[in-house]
Amino acid sequence: MIIFNLLTLIGGLCLFMYGMSVMGDSLERAAGNKLQSLLAKLTTNKLAGFATGLAVTAVIQSSSATTVMVVGFVNSSLMTLRQAINVIMGANIGTTITAWILSLEGIPDSAGTILKIFKPDTFVPILALIGLLLFMISKSSRKKDIGTILLGFATLMFGMTIMSNATNNPQIKEIISNVFRFFGSDSPLGWFAPVVAVLAGAIFTAVLQSSSASVGILQALTISAAPGTITNGAVFPIIMGQNIGTCITAVLSSAGANRNGKRTAVVHLSFNIIGTTIMLIAYYIIRIIFNSMGSEFILGNNASALSIATMHTLFNVAATLMLLPCSKLLEKIAYKILPESDEEKSSQLILDERLLNTPAVALGVCRDATVTMAKDATEAFTLSLANLADYSKDDADKIRKIEDKTDHYEDVIGTYLVKLSSKQFGEKSGDESAKLLRLIGDFERISDHAVNILESAEEMKEKGLGFSKEAKDELVVISNAISEILGLSLTAFVKNDLSLAYQIEPLEEVIDDLKEQLRTRHIYRLQQGNCTISAGFIWADLLTSLERTADHCSNIAACLIDTANDNLNIHESVREIKSDKAQFKKLYEEYSQKYALPTNV
Repeated sequence: MIIFNLLTLIGGLCLFMYGMSVMGDSLERAAGNKLQSLLAKLTTNKLAGFATGLAVTAVIQSSSATTVMVVGFVNSSLMTLRQAINVIMGANIGTTITAWILSLEGIPDSAGTILKIFKPDTFVPILALIGLLLFMISKSSRKKDIGTILLGFATLMFGMTIMSNATNNPQIKEIISNVFRFFGSDSPLGWFAPVVAVLAGAIFTAVLQSSSASVGILQALTISAAPGTITNGAVFPIIMGQNIGTCITAVLSSAGANRNGKRTAVVHLSFNIIGTTIMLIAYYIIRIIFNSMGSEFILGNNASALSIATMHTLFNVAATLMLLPCSKLLEKIAYKILPESDEEKSSQLILDERLLNTPAVALGVCRDATVTMAKDATEAFTLSLANLADYSKDDADKIRKIEDKTDHYEDVIGTYLVKLSSKQFGEKSGDESAKLLRLIGDFERISDHAVNILESAEEMKEKGLGFSKEAKDELVVISNAISEILGLSLTAFVKNDLSLAYQIEPLEEVIDDLKEQLRTRHIYRLQQGNCTISAGFIWADLLTSLERTADHCSNIAACLIDTANDNLNIHESVREIKSDKAQFKKLYEEYSQKYALPTNV
């Protein structure tokens, strides 16, 4: 009965969609840092952005996922709209790779031995077995991901085979024949048939939210269809419509984005609508020319899985070649539809939740934001030290703005990383996430101490207080030591340089010693009447802020070493650093000599 074939067809479709989703997610996890570094190389150069979009989409097998990612980047102000345009164009071509893989299903059973090797029935069971073994036996998360990729690919190919077999029924073939007759040259709709086919392809793909899936289904139908049922002329307009339908994912995703994020979705939709319009006009012209010659050219040939993959690629390549030089025009269209508003500009950090669907990318965005936070905290502290000697109202305002900014960053990054922790990604990415969660607290506290030092400088200015010459000279020494340890910590984090991280703890010990010496010297000056009690209180507060800042630098170094050694015990890392007594002692002595106090007490 036909009902059983339809149920089988639905089951095959479900397997196909599930397999595609599993394979895409696993490819994304396996790509991990490579995907992150690809996206990090985005520039305003058209070809670089185009190549990046193509490569990322080829890896994760979904232009919709890439476009949603791009909407998230633009919404987070991590990518300009013009960069996004180039990436979207590349993604449109990258997504065609799926159709070429699926076209292997169309290799006939009568093919030669060499060709039959490439038929999915031959190699997919082997891939499924290898994938299952990797997934079940391996303890490495990377190997498990590779196993899941193979299982996902096997599932989608089995799903496609089931769909093809389910349609290999006389009654269903008749239904397919009647449906595609509406889109062919002998359609009762006449010259309106291609337009209807475009709409049908757009609606069907919008429902599935995947052009790769809808193209795959189209390929499955052609494999089992009776000869002459589905022609290239009927299929090509459907393929055009599929490229419009796939935009629905980005459009829906941009609903909660800012106006610039929405413009990205507008660009994606505009690109495909303009490309489809131009290619549809070309399609009509070709039909008119060859009809006048009594021929249908290749449009009348039977469609196959291979011809669909070819047409899908040709359409996207042609549209991109036409519109790649017109990226500025697409940008203008987006701004015309969504004009810039006064409320659009904001200095607040936004980490778009759309990127959570691509954990490796989301983690890279968090790291970039943490680097910005670290640089800001270091700048604030450096400014606060300078204001001890030469107070500036402008600097004071800047320090407080940076402190507010780092507070905001800690809240946003921390919340985002907690949400990200619920996503499945590799062990290294998990370690990196935990590292960032620990580090943002230290960077935020450094900016807090910058404000504490600024408040000391303001109190001295308001009360007309000052330090003795000896105290000023001593303050220069410990300030220089703090500046160096801050610089080492920042560089070690940004470059993930463990050799610098190991240099931090000896310097922190020297700063601890300096604090005790300065406190003792201060007591001596009080006894000699060379320092006032009021200035003495400020002096004590300064020493506390400086020493605690060094402690946070020590925490940063220990965290970097912890992550590298897969160790969550910060005290263990500090003990490890000190365990290399010869190296630790050597560095400690060098720093002690470098930051020796003046002997004029």
